[in-house]
Amino acid sequence: MSWGYRLVTLWTSHAPSLLLVGLLGRQLGLQAGFQVVKTTNCSRWGTHSDNGLFEDGDIIIGGLFSLRYTPPSVDYSFKQHVQNLPLQYIYAMLYALEEINRSLTLLPGVKLGYQIHDSCALPAWELKAVLSMVGGNTFTCDTEAGNGMDIGQGISLNAGMESSHYIELNLIFYTASCPCLSDRQQYPNFFRTMASDAYQARAVAQLAIHFNWTWIGAVIADNDYGHMAVKESIQENSVCLAFVETLQRETIVSDAKRAALTIQASTAKVILIFTWYTDVIELFHQLSKLNVTDRQFLASEAWSTSGDLLQDTASHKVARGVLGVAIRSTALPGFDSYIRSLSPLLRPSDEFLREFWQKEFGCDPNTNGPTQKASLPPCKGTETLEEVQNFFTDTSQLRVTYNVYLAVYAAAHALHSLLSCPERANSPGNVSSCSFPKEIKPFELMQHLSQVNFTTPQDELFYFKGGDITAKYDLVNWQSTPQGGLRLALIGRVDGFDLHLNDTAIEWSTGTSQVPVSVCSESCAPGTRKASRKGEPICCFDCILCADGEISNQTGSLQCDHCPAEFWSNTERTVCVPRQLDFLSFNETLGVTLTAVAVSGATVTTAVFVVFLHHRQTPVVRANNSELSFLLLLSLKLCFLCSLLFIGRPSYWACRFQQAAFGISFVLCVSCLQVKTIVVLAAFRSARPGAEALMKWFGPGQQRGSVCFFTSIQVVICIIWLTLSPPIPQPDLEIPGLKVTLKCAMASVVGFSVVLGYIGLLGCTSLLLAFLARKLPDNFNEAKLITFSMLIFCAVWVAFVPAYVSSPGKYAVAVEVFAILASSFGLLFCIFAPKCFIILLRPEKNTKKHLMAR
Repeated sequence: MSWGYRLVTLWTSHAPSLLLVGLLGRQLGLQAGFQVVKTTNCSRWGTHSDNGLFEDGDIIIGGLFSLRYTPPSVDYSFKQHVQNLPLQYIYAMLYALEEINRSLTLLPGVKLGYQIHDSCALPAWELKAVLSMVGGNTFTCDTEAGNGMDIGQGISLNAGMESSHYIELNLIFYTASCPCLSDRQQYPNFFRTMASDAYQARAVAQLAIHFNWTWIGAVIADNDYGHMAVKESIQENSVCLAFVETLQRETIVSDAKRAALTIQASTAKVILIFTWYTDVIELFHQLSKLNVTDRQFLASEAWSTSGDLLQDTASHKVARGVLGVAIRSTALPGFDSYIRSLSPLLRPSDEFLREFWQKEFGCDPNTNGPTQKASLPPCKGTETLEEVQNFFTDTSQLRVTYNVYLAVYAAAHALHSLLSCPERANSPGNVSSCSFPKEIKPFELMQHLSQVNFTTPQDELFYFKGGDITAKYDLVNWQSTPQGGLRLALIGRVDGFDLHLNDTAIEWSTGTSQVPVSVCSESCAPGTRKASRKGEPICCFDCILCADGEISNQTGSLQCDHCPAEFWSNTERTVCVPRQLDFLSFNETLGVTLTAVAVSGATVTTAVFVVFLHHRQTPVVRANNSELSFLLLLSLKLCFLCSLLFIGRPSYWACRFQQAAFGISFVLCVSCLQVKTIVVLAAFRSARPGAEALMKWFGPGQQRGSVCFFTSIQVVICIIWLTLSPPIPQPDLEIPGLKVTLKCAMASVVGFSVVLGYIGLLGCTSLLLAFLARKLPDNFNEAKLITFSMLIFCAVWVAFVPAYVSSPGKYAVAVEVFAILASSFGLLFCIFAPKCFIILLRPEKNTKKHLMAR
């Protein structure tokens, strides 16, 4: 395929209309990178009869093809003779013209002729050829003209030229792939049967994304074609470039050496190459010298199907497993037979076929015209292409060849629409029944061309979108053959932006079925997220473990997601799992310990109660109202037992009972102590003159009534609180962690605060009264014991508040249970331990005389 474009002209005897069919290359205004070499085949063309192939017709279609190729600077195996593939393009054009001329529905009554020239791939010669076809002048192929604008190959329609100085072309090109040509403002008359390079660049990007290749090296042509590939396929698709090396034809050897060294040193295992196939050959030779054989290459369509590369020995060494984009291959039924039936005996004026015959069979076909090789023996006449196997006769993969075929048919359908009679516009028109117009306006021709919509003989729907066609590519793979060579294998296709790929059919550069890995940083595993490295490409990153309560369940996650409140992240941070309900259980060590302490306290209290009951008539028990002592022991026992309500799974009723039992039990206990303290004070005050009646106003009935009154206030508080806003079992989702504490949530903090505040108020009052009575002159002063017990009681509950607030989860419950037990034991031991000591161990002191002594 050429970097330029070839043109084909068309005109009629009635009006100087022009149709050019040809090939537009990668760029317009290609820099002079061709090395001009004088050849005998392209040295001088004199008249039209010496320039190529010609046939008269009502409309003449001209073609410009690059048959003889002059290599840039290094020639490994290329010859300066007729190339087989461009020769196949010529006969694809002729095959299409013959089909059209035989058609009864397409241009009936109109014969299409042709004029075909060889440009030798030299830009200046191509321009001269176009001008000669447009102006009808003799075209001279001058070897001294080496630089100029490379025009390209395509079809051009020109209508209504009133003078040789005015040229306006409508072009159809069959290898024009530059994205710039899609600009209808700049190229309004341009059409092509080749998709824009932007599509194949995006297809390459899709391949990279499909195989998770994020770290890629690029070797590109130093022109718009190469730089466009980098922009379209890499930078806009989150694929990072490890390096970009450019190749120029003038310095291809040094550039290829530099690129090969860069590839060798790079960590990128996948290399994108967007350049001409002759540049790729030099690059592969340099890589072969460096023994770089472990790279996976991505190929543009410019070299992915190159037969020269597939046959090159360096390619066998370094380029196994190449994955590339290629022009869609389409079968042309009958074309193989057409090619193999060609013979210079049947086409005596076909100089291209004659030269091919001389090269292929080594003989002179003895047709009209001088031979270029006088030493060749004459052909026997039995030579045939039936058994010949080369690129010219190989019709198994028609790529550019089919584009030529489509270009001719698109031009024919545009002419048919233009020349059809208006009254028969909606039916197959008989063009012969209408005379040719004397003048065809260019805009009319362009309008008909832009509206072309037909089905080819191969049942393919064809139409233009603007000047472009729908992108269709084959995905090809270079695979090893048993003989040690390489062959082309079809492994998928691209339709527009849809990628269809058979992964299992690919042979990789590693020689295994394992997809090569090419990344700057390994993908972050689930449970981690990407963290960019400062100053480095986005493909280079670190993997950070997700925080507690966050997960990432995909490879390469950019961020971690928070789990819902009822869930928590697992250890691997890959999935949110339901949070486990946790509470102060009877089965765990802490729960067992607190339970044992509570039961022990209740047991000791019961034992003290039994001792007091057995010695109820003794002075120690009877002193200071034994009835209050028994009531105090009962309340202490309730305090110990109520702590058990805080242990175990919280339930609706347990949450209510535990707070009510706690509040009422402690108020009963403190109320007893307060009344006992008041009794002590009243007893000693009544001993003073004039205060004998004091004890009458605070006798046993009043004592019991006072206890009931103080306790009833707490009962009312608890009833109101638990009726309006009771605590309910609720998981504490605010605390982080897999385990969430199921606790009795205080719906009303005010209610709980009032309960605690009332207990504190009674406790402080008791402490104050006991403190005032601590120095009364008794041998056995119970006020001192109450003072110590209330000091412990108040100290415990003052320390409880900050400890409870700061304790997480179930440990807050444990703190409350501990405070209940500690304060209960403090009261039990401070008040009853001295009395039990006297009752059990010092019975001689358990006398009224001893107790009344000062």
